[in-house]
Amino acid sequence: MPPNFAGTWKMKSSENFDELLKALGVNAMLRKVAGAAAAKPHVEIRQDGEQFYIKTSTSVRTTEINFRIGEEFDEETVDGRKCKSLATWETENKIYCKQTLLDQDGPVTFWSRELRGDELILIFGANDVVCTRIYMRE
Repeated sequence: MPPNFAGTWKMKSSENFDELLKALGVNAMLRKVAGAAAAKPHVEIRQDGEQFYIKTSTSVRTTEINFRIGEEFDEETVDGRKCKSLATWETENKIYCKQTLLDQDGPVTFWSRELRGDELILIFGANDVVCTRIYMRE
């Protein structure tokens, strides 16, 4: 039985977000706007077994993804580039998602989400730059 990621989540801490955006090639002005907007994201996760719906809302942008563990799906990277993604269980409580860019050249990107008690650890990666965000269940 998979762990229960369902619920609403509020960000407690964020590390390296600006460095991640730099690695993705986002210019300074857009990084400033994105950084301010992304300071207080609201995350809603619905889960039915291995089927997930994740909605992330900020003051500037809302993203939604629907996916099933082990099945490829369409997604956008943090900086908005279209990609094919594949989420798999890395451990009993951790989903790892590899992203493959469709059209553009760019860094190798991925994300992972891991449950640790009442915390959700979200990691974004671009090449060797990693951003860690910790959320608390509301």
